[in-house]
Amino acid sequence: MKKFNTTAVCIPSKHYMVDLSGRVKEIKKLVDDGKYFCINRARQYGKTTTLTALKNTLSEEYTVIYLDFQGIGSSGFETEEKFVQEFSRLTWNRRNIDHGIPERVLDSLKSWKNEKEPVVRLGELFDLLLEWCEDSDQGIVLIIDEVDSATNNQVFLDFLAQLRDGYISRDRDGIKTLQSVILAGVTDVKHLKAKIRPEEEHKENSPWNIAADFDIDMSLSEDGIKGMLDEYEADHHTGMDTAVIARQIRSYTNGYPFLVSRICQLIDEQISEATDLSKAWTAYGIDEAVKMILAESNTLFQSVTKNLNNYPDLKASIRSILMEGSKLAWNPDQDDIAQLQMYGLIRKDHDTVKVSNRIFETRLYNLFLSEEELKSNVFSRAGDLAKNQFVEDGRLNMRLILQRFIETYTEIYGPLKDRFKEKDGREQFLLYLKPIINGTGNYYIEAQTRDQTRTDVIVDYLGQQYIIEMKIWRGPRYNADGEKQISEYLDYFNLTTGYMLSFNFNEKKEPGVKQVHIGDKLLYEATL
Repeated sequence: MKKFNTTAVCIPSKHYMVDLSGRVKEIKKLVDDGKYFCINRARQYGKTTTLTALKNTLSEEYTVIYLDFQGIGSSGFETEEKFVQEFSRLTWNRRNIDHGIPERVLDSLKSWKNEKEPVVRLGELFDLLLEWCEDSDQGIVLIIDEVDSATNNQVFLDFLAQLRDGYISRDRDGIKTLQSVILAGVTDVKHLKAKIRPEEEHKENSPWNIAADFDIDMSLSEDGIKGMLDEYEADHHTGMDTAVIARQIRSYTNGYPFLVSRICQLIDEQISEATDLSKAWTAYGIDEAVKMILAESNTLFQSVTKNLNNYPDLKASIRSILMEGSKLAWNPDQDDIAQLQMYGLIRKDHDTVKVSNRIFETRLYNLFLSEEELKSNVFSRAGDLAKNQFVEDGRLNMRLILQRFIETYTEIYGPLKDRFKEKDGREQFLLYLKPIINGTGNYYIEAQTRDQTRTDVIVDYLGQQYIIEMKIWRGPRYNADGEKQISEYLDYFNLTTGYMLSFNFNEKKEPGVKQVHIGDKLLYEATL
């Protein structure tokens, strides 16, 4: 029986996976056109799985050499002679897998890899490759995975320069050379150049400036996820609505391959053990899986945190985006933005910077809230001490949570001051809410409504959803607009009850929580 897989390459015969044939067909067009290009995506974004599927397709028409530079240790990049030896070894070791390597080429590779003191230089390696291309009836495609292993090594740039020279000679002089070269990894070659070249050489041409743009979407689509779930459903007969489940998984992950597979894997292997399959493959099961993912210390989140901490200015900007609703214009020439996009943490959305997906956002909210707790955990402690009174028959009493939050805030800080900033209210409420739902529920901030005037918090708790709009009071008319907005938003979620938390500086205000009926909707409006 197939399983969901979140480690290494996915194999169609062993794993439930999204059909990649459409993506592979798009990439093959680049190869057919003789393009050299890079596939730069974040870690655990399905690069190796895609390359494996691509190789299998290309092998029907081309001779494909698939190398993984993780197989070269750091000493293999010390000199070009050592690099040629390691390159020869990797290629030789593929002789029984990548068919079509001539005996004459294999003899040279075997001789070079076995040298006690390597002496063969890059030029001789490329002479051999050129002769192979000239004699081959098929085009030769070179795929190199994990090029990040070459980071900070000048010899790798020299290798790229040789590939570029061959590409130019092919188009300029009609010399038969490699049909296509595909480099795959997290790091963009342009950034490798910036790290390696001395300062005075930064403006020189990149050794990989002949690379074609690679703008093929490698996220998993809603239809693709549904197809994977359809296959699972045919095997397990859970009764799930695969279209609905696919939509919900996509809404949490934005198609990030590892996160999609991890949600499915947790539902299949762990959540279904605690309940039956029919319940596991519902919104409840997805919420449980997301909660488990957010509590994990996996390599993906470790990488996200490390990369974010490496860019403190952009970390502060992302914190402002999430906590304050501010906007950061998308600028691909800004190095911090380019780097964090490369690492998969952010994406472009209507010319602004957005965090890549809802799970990353919540993980970052938790990080930023934890940093606030280290400064003062008074609200978090207050919520934790009072949490037992807020659950009734498995449902949150959100009205009471809002009431107790107002009382706690007033007790600690007194009346709302003009110096108050809306982000302070958001942070304090989330600090109060988090320990109440922690371990049982999830929360996230709705990106479509998050700005400097309004934020909607969505809480998932034991299969129930709660929508809380937070805003600063700006008069009755503005408040009426807010009531209309949240009423429409409740329609979207098929809910009849919603909540509003207003931070009001009016001295004549009436603090507390009151009920308001808007059509068939019941709103609990809390005023601080």
